[in-house]
Amino acid sequence: MKAYVFPGQGAQFTGMGKDLYENSAEAKELFEKANDILGFRITDVMFEGTAEQLKETRVTQPAVFLHSVIKAKTLGDAFQPDMVAGHSLGEFSALVAAGALTFEDGLKLVSQRALAMQKACEITPSTMAAVLGLDDKTVEDICAATDGVVVAANYNCPGQLVISGETKAVEAACEALKAAGARRALILPVGGAFHSPMMEPAREELAAAIEATSFNNPVCPVYQNVPATAVDNAEEIKKNLITQLTAPVKWTQSVQNMITDGAIVFIEVGPGNVLQGLVKKINKDVETAQG
Repeated sequence: MKAYVFPGQGAQFTGMGKDLYENSAEAKELFEKANDILGFRITDVMFEGTAEQLKETRVTQPAVFLHSVIKAKTLGDAFQPDMVAGHSLGEFSALVAAGALTFEDGLKLVSQRALAMQKACEITPSTMAAVLGLDDKTVEDICAATDGVVVAANYNCPGQLVISGETKAVEAACEALKAAGARRALILPVGGAFHSPMMEPAREELAAAIEATSFNNPVCPVYQNVPATAVDNAEEIKKNLITQLTAPVKWTQSVQNMITDGAIVFIEVGPGNVLQGLVKKINKDVETAQG
């Protein structure tokens, strides 16, 4: 069975999507439609922008989404997923690719999500850190024992977690994690504490937008970040999508469940190949490919 997976923020690079725009009339039309919807020429930033410009949340999230979704659409009949999943922001790409959301609605939600997260980041100094070489339970226990808000935010693969929260709490947790034997506990260059309680203001704002958007049942199961299991009901998808901003991304668990349910090849659609690497670390026997 084929699983298609869609990357999140961090996979962006200058020039992303340019080949699609130049070589496919369908892709060009969708990119131009995106420029109209967003009210600025995101294609200019994607194709010619600096790394700094691409890193702005209001640009990054729609850019990664557009690259993934348009790439999936240009695959045409070759795109036959048995199941899909996306990492954080990538979940929106997965939902559009699986027909649960229209291209236009998906893009509007991603743009609103980016702006809401940006605003939430400005309320309290907050950040994220990558932790390597410790088991999940140790990381969770140390976060729980640290003063202030700090939680496990991304379960990327065994021995690789990202923690998220108030800057001081994340820094304190990093010291404690190193003392407990972490190979690395490194503050990440991100705008704020995604997938933590610090995103509550953004969650409330996005919840209203998601509630007002119509969702369909997807053409195949979507393994969502929050439950990490197969979901094929539009209402349930909505509920999980609202929770996603303040809840952890259970990527390890999602991939394990997809394999249990029959996935033997994971095809990454979008910029970069980060997810292929994570899938291989979760189970070295499955096949990975670029979409």
